[in-house]
Amino acid sequence: MNKFVLRQSFILFLTACIWGLGFIAQSVGMDYVEPFTFTAARNSLAFLVLIPYIMIADKRAKKNDTRVINNEPFIKRITDSKQLIIGGICCGVCLFAASSLQQFGVKYTTVGKAGFITAMYMVLVPIFGIFLHKKAGLKVWAAVALAAFGMYLLCITKGEFRLQFGDSLVFVCAVGFTFHILTIDYFSPKTDGVKLSCIQFFVCFILASVCAFLFETPNLQAIFAAGVPILYAGVFSSGIAYTLQIIGQKGMNPTVASLILSLESVVSVLAGWLILGQTLSTREICGCILAFAAIILVQLPDSKGVN
Repeated sequence: MNKFVLRQSFILFLTACIWGLGFIAQSVGMDYVEPFTFTAARNSLAFLVLIPYIMIADKRAKKNDTRVINNEPFIKRITDSKQLIIGGICCGVCLFAASSLQQFGVKYTTVGKAGFITAMYMVLVPIFGIFLHKKAGLKVWAAVALAAFGMYLLCITKGEFRLQFGDSLVFVCAVGFTFHILTIDYFSPKTDGVKLSCIQFFVCFILASVCAFLFETPNLQAIFAAGVPILYAGVFSSGIAYTLQIIGQKGMNPTVASLILSLESVVSVLAGWLILGQTLSTREICGCILAFAAIILVQLPDSKGVN
């Protein structure tokens, strides 16, 4: 059992590292292409990466399926397909809004800040859950206060009581990811998770492509020049990391899994420092520590054992 937990924890940590490094790819990609173009390119790759996996999984499932075909499973398949399509579209729209805002935000702020502010969705999810009749206890409000103060230290420059433009975009992006997570939470129990992800990537690709042609000037030469960042963001950060998340969370305590995945914010700061040379002041580092503490606090189980 210990070996199993260790293996799953390593897979989740690897996922967090891939996501954290993804902010580097997004930041570097902005040197070559515009935000909507980058978002469209990465999601097209993520969609294509998941197709072979789904084909192989479906082939194995059909081979092992010995059920008798009758009206009941046929109707169930139709219902499941409808839920899958609706869920994929809803998730894709949320993902498009969140990822686009994040991409614009990364253009105007540091990788470290983007990573930590984006991770605030882990605090926002239980708060928004109140509107879904999910009670929030004292722990949640303590985490909100801690995160707010951490955000203040991280994002509000001395003598200027407001978020910087890039920080504001990434914070709104965190709200977008909150809706994205809640939408996935609603549809994932009713559908196949990998197929749901594949459809959402396709929807996001379509929406980003439309916006790219309307508001930007997509250029194949520029896209090829940004090939490495786009390849990493699309194949690794989106396609592979999502699959690893599904594998890693299987059989794991969800609280432990979430805590490990939230380390992406730490990785983004370290990556921005080591690779891009983006340093943080002592004030900003303190903000990061408080923000990360809030992320951990909000996911710890209550005394009664309920998150």
